[in-house]
Amino acid sequence: MTRPHSHPTPEEIKEKRDLDKALDEGLEETFPGSDPVNVTQPPPSRPDGHVKRSG
Repeated sequence: MTRPHSHPTPEEIKEKRDLDKALDEGLEETFPGSDPVNVTQPPPSRPDGHVKRSG
């Protein structure tokens, strides 16, 4: 449960800063973002037949 109208703790501030930094870094490394990020894994090709995948 969240605390009503409380100030964030130093840990929460650090976590938010770290997440923002990671997001900025990811965006910079994928710029320009003409292709959307693929969140699903494509099916294996024939040469990948020996690789076991879970999911």
